[in-house]
Amino acid sequence: GSIRHVFVTFRSTVASKQRKEVEGGKEDQTKNNTDAQTRKIAIDFDNTHEAYKSKDNIELLRSLLVFKLCTFDFLVDKNKELMDLSKKVFGKRLFERLMKMTFYGQFVAGEDHNSIKPLIHKNQAFGVGSVLDYSVEEDLTQEEAEKKEMDSCVSEAEKESPGVDHREKKYKAHRQFGDRRGGVVSARTYFYADEAKCDAQMETFLNCIKASGGASVDGFSAVKMTALGRPQFLLQFSEVLVKWRRFFNLLAAQQGKSGMDALEQKLELEQLKESLTKLGVGNKDDIENWFTGEKLGSSGTIDLLDWNSLINDRTKISNLLVIPNVENGQLEPLLRKFTVEEEKQMKRMLQRVDVLAKHAVDNGVRLMVDAEQTYFQPAISRLTLEMQRIFNREKPIIFNTYQCYLKEAYDNVSVDVELSRREGWYFGAKLVRGAYMYQERSRAEEIGYEDPINPDYEATNRMYHKCLEFVLEEIDHNRKANVMVASHNEDTVKFTLGKMNEMGLSPTEKKVYFGQLLGMCDQISFPLGQAGFPVYKYVPYGPVNEVIPYLSRRALENRGFMKGSQRERSLLWKELKRRLLNGQILYKPVY
Repeated sequence: GSIRHVFVTFRSTVASKQRKEVEGGKEDQTKNNTDAQTRKIAIDFDNTHEAYKSKDNIELLRSLLVFKLCTFDFLVDKNKELMDLSKKVFGKRLFERLMKMTFYGQFVAGEDHNSIKPLIHKNQAFGVGSVLDYSVEEDLTQEEAEKKEMDSCVSEAEKESPGVDHREKKYKAHRQFGDRRGGVVSARTYFYADEAKCDAQMETFLNCIKASGGASVDGFSAVKMTALGRPQFLLQFSEVLVKWRRFFNLLAAQQGKSGMDALEQKLELEQLKESLTKLGVGNKDDIENWFTGEKLGSSGTIDLLDWNSLINDRTKISNLLVIPNVENGQLEPLLRKFTVEEEKQMKRMLQRVDVLAKHAVDNGVRLMVDAEQTYFQPAISRLTLEMQRIFNREKPIIFNTYQCYLKEAYDNVSVDVELSRREGWYFGAKLVRGAYMYQERSRAEEIGYEDPINPDYEATNRMYHKCLEFVLEEIDHNRKANVMVASHNEDTVKFTLGKMNEMGLSPTEKKVYFGQLLGMCDQISFPLGQAGFPVYKYVPYGPVNEVIPYLSRRALENRGFMKGSQRERSLLWKELKRRLLNGQILYKPVY
């Protein structure tokens, strides 16, 4: 009873390439442990000489100017209008020069993958790598964005007879939240137009991967799933995954096992079969067959990972989208019907992802799959996990992103790590706090479902540290996990360094990376890089006019950041004064 796979197209192409799994993974542990025990690493984040070594004085002045401008509410709130006005007043060329001297120059690396190379090489010379991120965004009006979203998130079946299918409010598109750019900081937003547009976006990502491979030795490239296919599939698949998980929780509650950690819940197999038969989900023989796999049922219990594997047994992708109906006990399709075109769109999305992953392998680049809204995220995570199972056999190529402002972040991380442990592949994660908080909160409140976000910043911090500690312990026990601590929070970085010292995890093992945005928090990135830690800047690039929507949000994001943080500005001043007093008026970085 081996499980036939929905990702048939996805896997077969790769199976041929797969080599034997690398056994162990502990070989380099012992020699590094002895080094690390002798030298605990301390990093001084106040050392401006180290932090700004790679910047000349003009660059320091630009940072000061831009950060200062970000503190003026008027400028920030009206930044879009002001940019449009100055474009009219100065004309295109002068406007672009002005931008390059200020915001664009601060936060964006250049116009295309050739013009960004000098910056990437310079950062690399100072120990800082790059995560390339092509940041062009369509400049749509709110109406246009809403229309595109509604068109691409509602299936043909729903358009014909709305309300017939039992879809949940959370996993349906709502016009008032159709413009997914609202209340979002830093993350780019893609709207679906058609399949040709997705192909074009895939080409862009491919160029980005090539540029990463060409520009640096061990770079990353960032991709977004919503750019690669019709979001309707992500919504539907997310709903299915969540409903199956909820069904598992219901069965666990019946066995008196609610309120435990996700992986602690183990269902007694015989009781489970009885419950399912009682509910009438599938007939007796079906149920017997479900649980006679190589691994399933041998232990007499079923946990969440075994349960999740049941979903794979579908050949047509639309067959994947079935859910248990608790009222009548039937397995029902989420939608009564799928058109042939919808089936093709789902397949194409998986194929595009597959093409990107193979290119990443060929170019020696790692892929960061960005996190998105909670109504897309279960599907995005699951697809990323499928890629990890294929491509992370010998080293971590595919990285999933976990948003720690979510109440379920720890469950998600621990379940995925456990799966990687059982199947013997390399777990790769990027931990972020999250970019969609305001939007997620208001959507949950307005539409009427539970707020998925932690109650406050402190709770999110605790969650971040809990997830991070879990992954660090996994690295400590079994050198196969890798994590990027993507944070501008100095305390989080210090917490990580402290844990690494306790565990004797040396930076040279390159299992724990750090990530910050270009143009921000150099006082964290560069000292880490100089001390030999793998640290990366998220490097946006693209033509000036097309990156403006990205920059405009960067200004909004930095307002809160800059008001709260006088620190970065005072460090910049401190370094400027130090240079002037030392007569380094024409300071040039040496590398």
